[in-house]
This record gives sequence, structure tokens and C-alpha cells, in this order.
Amino acid sequence: MAASDFPLFGDPSSAPNDPPAASGREVPPPGPTRAEVLTAVEARLLATFGEPSGRAAVTFLGAEKIEVLRFGPDADGLVRYTTLGMAAAPMADPTAVVADPVRGPRAELVLTLRGGRDEVLRALAVFAATPQVEGLVVAPGSSLDLGEPLWPGAPFTSVLVGEGGMGVPPAEGWGMVEDLELPEPAEAVRFLPLLPMTPNEAAHKRVRGAAELQERWLAHGTDLRDPQRRGVPLD
Repeated sequence: MAASDFPLFGDPSSAPNDPPAASGREVPPPGPTRAEVLTAVEARLLATFGEPSGRAAVTFLGAEKIEVLRFGPDADGLVRYTTLGMAAAPMADPTAVVADPVRGPRAELVLTLRGGRDEVLRALAVFAATPQVEGLVVAPGSSLDLGEPLWPGAPFTSVLVGEGGMGVPPAEGWGMVEDLELPEPAEAVRFLPLLPMTPNEAAHKRVRGAAELQERWLAHGTDLRDPQRRGVPLD
């Protein structure tokens, strides 16, 4: 996956020089535009990880384009993949009658793998498009199931959504990104780590909960960045 530039999302309807509503055009809602959010998100990622070593874009029917940026490998051989585009719009409450275009949680996803697996970019784009396509709110403790290996030959088919700063394993090894504050009334963008799960781990999480699975990972010293690790003992 060679490094190359792709255009940021833009919303022509929210240009700063739009005429007022009296001219027959709707006044943009308060808060940052899509382009402003994504510019700030990319700047935060570059400030945290440096220049990306690769980037690609994926578009799904009925959804805005999602980019995946690759950073690394670093001195420890860790490669971080981050989404760019998920935070362009807030995630809407699926029970809401009308989605708020400004207010609501925003997030991007971060996956850390030792040695990297570039084929994972499609899975990341699918997960990042979930709020647009399925109307789901992706939050810490939730799981995202691809229904197939995250990359060819992977022992994982789903991920647990972590929380920035969580110690599974120590946070410094996971490349945590500080929350990005946006102009009010928009909420901050959170950068949520994805923790790959085997099918058995995913089933265990559904029955026993995310906290219990995380405790097992900690107790067994599981390196969740290992793309070839075995599932943690669940007996």
C-alpha cells in the first residue's frame, strides 16, 4: 500500500460564504464542517505518529469515503492503522427520529499490529462505516464482527472496542491518541483502540462481558498486538 494523497471530505453546502436562508438556501448548522473536522483529525494523528507510511481509501454504497492511514513500523516493529472519515459526522442515536448533524459522539479507530497486515484495511473501513450504514454507535466495550477473518489467514473475525488509556496491555504500547476537542456544540473526537478477538473470545465476551475478557487477557499476559496469537484460555 503505497503512500499517496487523497482529498479530504468536503461539504460544499457548508461553505463559509453561503448566502443567508432568505436567499432560499439553508443556513449551515453551528459547529465545525466535515472538512474542518477531518483536517483536525489528520493533524492530530500526524502529531502523534508522524508521517504515514501509506494510506488508502474505501467507499461503500450509501456511505462516505473512509480512509485508512498506516503508521510505522516503529522501532519495536509495531504498525498502527487508523481510520480517517468516521468522525466527519456524529454517530446518531438509532432511536432518534432526526439525526443531529453536529451533536453526538465522534470517533476514529486505531489498530496496532506487530509487523503489520495491510490487508486489514478493508475490515477497518467496514467497521468505520458501521455508524453510517447500520446506524450504530461505536463505543468502548462494544464489539464489531466482520463475519470473516480480519485479513487472509487471520485467527480473528471480530474486535473489541477499547477505551483510550486502557491498560490491555500497557497504554504506551498501543499508541493512544489524545481526544480531539472540537468547537462547541460538537463533541470531542475519541480515538478508540481495536482489540482483535478469536471467535471463542467473541462468544465469551457476549456471555460474560468485555471486562471479564479483558481480565483474562491481563491475567495471561496476552499480547493483543501479535497477529498470530492464540486465543486466551477460557475454562
